[in-house]
Amino acid sequence: MTTIGILGSQFLSTPELPFHQFPVTYTRTAFIDALQSVGANVIMIPIDRDLDKLPDIIKLVDKVLLTGGEDVAPLFYGQDPHPLLSTINPERDRFEITAIHEVIKQEKALLGVCRGHQLLNVALGGTLHQDVSLYHNPETATLKHLQAPTKSQFTSHFIEVDPTSSLNFLPETYHVNSYHHQMIDRLADDLTTIAKASDGVIEAVESKAKRLLGVQWHPEGTWGTIPNERAIFDFFVNSL
Repeated sequence: MTTIGILGSQFLSTPELPFHQFPVTYTRTAFIDALQSVGANVIMIPIDRDLDKLPDIIKLVDKVLLTGGEDVAPLFYGQDPHPLLSTINPERDRFEITAIHEVIKQEKALLGVCRGHQLLNVALGGTLHQDVSLYHNPETATLKHLQAPTKSQFTSHFIEVDPTSSLNFLPETYHVNSYHHQMIDRLADDLTTIAKASDGVIEAVESKAKRLLGVQWHPEGTWGTIPNERAIFDFFVNSL
């Protein structure tokens, strides 16, 4: 049975959003449920300031999942913060970027979702648009990428999927949910675009060795009602 390591998210408690005034490490139950539904064992890997432990940690799992969350700190792709940058957690970024490189070194597979898709690009040398408005003028935009307040169990817009890619089990024209305000700008050299939105935003990538996969949407939000979304987790666990 394949063991998946989910890199944990961090909730940094604030007076406005308290959790007994303590930071919390967590992951969405939907990820766990989706992975278990296709036969995986699942463990959560908390952020560790001691990055030297990562080689041994990654050895404990067969594959790694990167989840959504905060914006990626622009210092990791050589930019200053734009006024539209939202919350960042550089400690999480540093841990996950180091984990990505360790996954590659150990020749294991990885799936990045939303922020994880973006961070995969950054880890391999790419850059991001810090806000969708820096990609296109909001007054002339043709597509809404942050579908809130609509919930993530509903899909939002179409993408075009490369039928020769690892996602060839999806329809070439496919409908996904959309919960992001950042997106890939310059694509890392080792990544290939395998799905795009109608406005050109990169919606999925894979590495040239086809062991690393990133999707901009949230399949964990719809896996229980849309068979193709569950198939993404099945592919990750049993084929990637």
